[in-house]
Amino acid sequence: MRIISYSVGDEEDYGFMISKSEFVPRTFVEEAIGHGISPDVCELLPDRELKEIIEVAITGVGMEKVSLDSVHVEPPIPSPRKIICLGLNYRDHAEEVGAELPEDLVIFLKPPTALTGPFDPIVKPKTVKQLDYEGELAVVIAARCKNIEPSEALGYVFGYMVFNDVSARDIQFKYGQWTMGKSFDTFAPTGPWLVSADEVGDPNDLKIITRVNNEVRQDSNTGNMVFKIPTIISELSEVMTLEPGDIVATGTPAGVGYTWKPEPKLLKPGDVVEIWIERIGAIRNTVIAEEQIS
Repeated sequence: MRIISYSVGDEEDYGFMISKSEFVPRTFVEEAIGHGISPDVCELLPDRELKEIIEVAITGVGMEKVSLDSVHVEPPIPSPRKIICLGLNYRDHAEEVGAELPEDLVIFLKPPTALTGPFDPIVKPKTVKQLDYEGELAVVIAARCKNIEPSEALGYVFGYMVFNDVSARDIQFKYGQWTMGKSFDTFAPTGPWLVSADEVGDPNDLKIITRVNNEVRQDSNTGNMVFKIPTIISELSEVMTLEPGDIVATGTPAGVGYTWKPEPKLLKPGDVVEIWIERIGAIRNTVIAEEQIS
């Protein structure tokens, strides 16, 4: 299952992808299965039985389809309660910044107001001088969980999506903590849709590539994570209750802009950032200056 969130004018909803360019809206599926589905995508995630019913319905003959070109694609999870991010969770990234491999999870939070769609602009604030990208795999939690074992953890995952942990390096390093430089509006592009775990398979064996203006900047594999996804979820659940729709961004591999030699390759207005993850898809965002917003 691939869930897409979208808007038409002021109306927002979600649907289910049936090809790379077409989807079936939630309301059409309601008609096909004969009962309602929650308009909140987070409420759909824990209902595994309903997921199976929907999967059967959208493969049916005669299901009405809508083109992606006719809607605005929104973040797959428009209103998560939490966005939890990991730092230094790839061996190659830790090496490129000269850091020791962490012995424990390094986490920080992004506010939901940082979310933006998979094809929407990244806004470079006037105060930010060093704008950077971080291509990441994001996990979306399916069901409420607390104090779970690593062996149980993947059972609480609904699926995965692409995530860009956009970072203002000058703000990040000035304050000595990461949240401040990573929390500006539009600093969390996600998408292009939410892909259920059964379609992805092993989340710790996925190719991940970031391009800026078609130049490959990051080329790695999720297998290079220091902490694998079952460990991440288990250890987070020891600290906080995880809830349906919570997003966990699992860290970035080597190749972020500020580490390039001899000159950093930071983002500027007009740059196009594309992040692709195997078996999930790609997001593509253009950087614009804050002054360009009307």
